[in-house]
Amino acid sequence: MENTANLSIDEALKSIQQLIQTAKFNDAILQSKQLLQQQELIKDHTQLCQLWYLIAVAQRYAKSFSDALTSINELIKLDEKHSRAHQELGHIYLALQQMPQAEIAFEKAVQLNPCLVGSWQELIEIYRDTNQPENIQKAANQLEKLKKLPPALLAVTEFMVEGKFLKAEQICRHFLQNNKRHVDGMCLLAEIGIELKIYDDAEFLLASALELAPTHIHARSQYLNLLTRLGKYKAAEQQVESLLAEQPNNLSFKVAKANVLTGLGKTAEAISLFEQAIEQDDQIAGFHLQLGHSLKAKGDIEKAVQAYQKAYQVNPNYGDAYWSLANTKTYRFTDEEIAQMQSKRESDDLAITDKIQLHFATGKAFEDRKEFDLAFKAYEQGNNLQHSNNGFDISKIEQQVEDQIKYCTAELFEQRGQLGLDAPDPIFIVGLPRAGSTLLEQILASHSQVDGTMELHNILGLASRLRGRNPNPKQENQYPKNLAEINPEYFKRFGQQFIDETRVYRDNAPLFIDKMPNNFLHIGLIKLILPNAKIIDARRSPMACCFSGFKQLFAEGQDFSYNLEDIGRYYQAYLKLMAHWEKVLPDFVLTVNHEDVVEDLDKEVRRILDFCGLEFEQSCIDFHKTKRNIKTPSSEQVRQPIYKSATEQWRYFEEHLTPLKNVLKL
Repeated sequence: MENTANLSIDEALKSIQQLIQTAKFNDAILQSKQLLQQQELIKDHTQLCQLWYLIAVAQRYAKSFSDALTSINELIKLDEKHSRAHQELGHIYLALQQMPQAEIAFEKAVQLNPCLVGSWQELIEIYRDTNQPENIQKAANQLEKLKKLPPALLAVTEFMVEGKFLKAEQICRHFLQNNKRHVDGMCLLAEIGIELKIYDDAEFLLASALELAPTHIHARSQYLNLLTRLGKYKAAEQQVESLLAEQPNNLSFKVAKANVLTGLGKTAEAISLFEQAIEQDDQIAGFHLQLGHSLKAKGDIEKAVQAYQKAYQVNPNYGDAYWSLANTKTYRFTDEEIAQMQSKRESDDLAITDKIQLHFATGKAFEDRKEFDLAFKAYEQGNNLQHSNNGFDISKIEQQVEDQIKYCTAELFEQRGQLGLDAPDPIFIVGLPRAGSTLLEQILASHSQVDGTMELHNILGLASRLRGRNPNPKQENQYPKNLAEINPEYFKRFGQQFIDETRVYRDNAPLFIDKMPNNFLHIGLIKLILPNAKIIDARRSPMACCFSGFKQLFAEGQDFSYNLEDIGRYYQAYLKLMAHWEKVLPDFVLTVNHEDVVEDLDKEVRRILDFCGLEFEQSCIDFHKTKRNIKTPSSEQVRQPIYKSATEQWRYFEEHLTPLKNVLKL
């Protein structure tokens, strides 16, 4: 037997594992205890967890059940979400013939990791012994599904559960190289792509999977969810109709259709479907929440609030219900609701997503009560949790800006600036979120010649396709460098594709708005594919804009906003790029300062309309009277006349904002 002092930690763990595999359990225990004496040398949390796991397994096999129980509980103290620890705990309780505790442990294990074959097998036996036929069926179905998976894909699912998506992707791609038509493998790789936000890959994989297997319900359902997430509601509508044709009584598909209809602006139909679903089952909190979203988009805020309240009554841990109330911007929480939120967010059992939502909602509640220190603390906690979970790297955005400046030159636009589609239809409103873009959209959408739509993903999707998949982070991306190289005919085709794909969101007006703020990164691309488009930069003073973003929990796509330094660097990168566009594309972009709109609405409205080639209409001044669906956080604010109070709101928090000020050099 080797002495652990002469081995690296990884080698020592491997040695202990080999001793267990060769049934030398006492040697494994002895070697584990030697390694534990050097515990201070084990810096890696994963290694320490693995050591405790191996000790417990060796002790159970050596029939030292009491010691095994102590060891596995040490591991659970270190990592309460260690699925295999709970599985091992189940095995120990089985050995001790403590069946109720074993059942709880195995159920916890499969809750954390549904891929644990051993836990499902033991649960089936326990359910048989305790006469639980429904649970037997559920466990048997899951076990059958897992056993059908090839070993490589079972390993992929395990890595996904553990959050090791890059490792999972590597194995899955290797499997598909040898099994090119394996639909379940394609679905798994698409799921990994969605987790890694490589949406174009995932979309292609799922479309391909459905060509191979048109009746594969899971693939079509996955495809539907992705299209909905990307805002491709017309394509999503086709998918959900196919699913409902197969399973007309499937409640989740009916709700998915209602979500798609909300996306298409058909809120009356959506609300009717949500109400039918709730009539069928009123104990699903998500149904009430989604009904609330549709009602809010329609402008029926009173009923939306009731729906959100019902959601948290059905599920008191539902952070999204509380955050949705806060996100109306007009709702005021009661003392009882604030106490509930504060109590819930401290719970160890609460999912991280719910916790984050509760922190942001609590922040809004305290801010409304002018308890600014408590409000900032709650916002900060929510942002810290979100930031630590999203893996955002601000330097990648800064590099994107540098690439745009390097390759989108005046020469590029001189040579290729008139190759695109000459349609004047789109008006792009760009900038940072929370900079007043919804207000500008509402002003323009109040004009008889302009349709308001939503934040459309089409330009971002095109940029992603042009960028391609780059597995080497040190290698330069193809886009925007390839804008000078691709076939000149493509630009008109891309422009036409944009017009065709966005038609579904329009009514009959000649012009329409795309208010995706992140499009500021792709103004060069827009110029090349739609040279007659209009672009408006919605700009707001740096502190007000950045802090407003910091307070906001976005549905998706604004990961820079959860850290004061990141958001300041993002703002600086945005200013740098907008200055570049003005230099190489003079007069292509109109900058509209939010503070100027608040100060002199009439003057700024006329300036915007002139830029867009539109006649003045009084309805643009009376924008708050315009009835239309609005799905951004500012929806209730733009249904009211202009108010000035929010422009300096950040000053109440100024003492906490030093990191932001330092980055902005204020």
